[in-house]
Amino acid sequence: MIPFKLNRICTIMEPEAGNEYEVEGVLNPAVTRGPDGELYIFPRLVAKDNYSRIGIGKVKFNADGDPFEVERLGIALEPEMDYEKRPDGGGGCEDPRISYVKSVENYIMTYTAYGPDGPRIAMAKSKDLLSWERLGLVCFSLYKPLDFNNVDDKDASFFPTDLPSPHNHTSIAMLHRPLFPESIPEKTVKLDDNRSIDQHRESIWISYFNLKEGQETCLEHAQFTSHYRLAQPVYPWEKLKIGAGAPPILTKHGWLMIYHGVRKHNDCTEDQPRYTYSAGVMVLSENSPQEIIYRSPEPILVPELEDETIGIVGNVVFPTGTDRRDDIGQPERIDVYYGMADNRIGVAKMTIPDVLPKYWKSL
Repeated sequence: MIPFKLNRICTIMEPEAGNEYEVEGVLNPAVTRGPDGELYIFPRLVAKDNYSRIGIGKVKFNADGDPFEVERLGIALEPEMDYEKRPDGGGGCEDPRISYVKSVENYIMTYTAYGPDGPRIAMAKSKDLLSWERLGLVCFSLYKPLDFNNVDDKDASFFPTDLPSPHNHTSIAMLHRPLFPESIPEKTVKLDDNRSIDQHRESIWISYFNLKEGQETCLEHAQFTSHYRLAQPVYPWEKLKIGAGAPPILTKHGWLMIYHGVRKHNDCTEDQPRYTYSAGVMVLSENSPQEIIYRSPEPILVPELEDETIGIVGNVVFPTGTDRRDDIGQPERIDVYYGMADNRIGVAKMTIPDVLPKYWKSL
């Protein structure tokens, strides 16, 4: 029995008719509670030619406490900086995640800046979620033989509280997924199903920004170090690629991370490769997040609905945001917001189980 299971609530957002900012989709949102207790959503809005902005909206709930619609409030970020714009006139601020990071007393948004060098992780901060100040690209120390500064990188999010690094320094921790050229699904789909996994180049990583006692914490120009390889593809449902999803949230079992995995679609051929993006769950140790306590051997959500199987990119569920329902007195309920076929946004809910399996089996 899988101890986590997502139950769909609704398709909560889809492209608005006549809105030029959304003609190619609304997808992959961040969600977080604001200072006013309201739930804010930050969808990726895709205009013509895959030009992406990050919007702002407020989630509305029905009498049963379930989310059912979004009130659009405007734009949080759009491509303005050189690292967000491409020479051909394109650009992108994509796929945000947001955490309130206590040590900097700000909401921190990580997002994919799609600029001249390809996708890179960028940051912005806010006190109120309505106005945002850019902090620039994330910088990494060298990790031989890998240089994260010169490789595509996505799917980044912060832990909300300070944590000890592998070297026991008090730090701010960030999940991310470097995309080495040989580790993208377009490459791995062509390899044998029993291929060996390149652990360094196909993993979700945790990197740390070490805090210094007595100094003000500032993420601008911060250098992340103490890189730790967290997880690589293990199970058949995630064999081609895994990536971090929603920011981790603390539960009674540890840090809950909803992530995505990619496998070959049943109709995949050499001439027409097709993929299936599904959602899974990891639970990480509260005080040592490098330790995986539990990992779902099967996906907790797979593309089944028409909204998930037909779209800009079909057969995709892509989790990027979570909301713990303390607001209705149900702290064990987690609502998960996810992209649907790169075109719409869905929301599903789960209940944190009372007990986890004593172990998970690594294949």
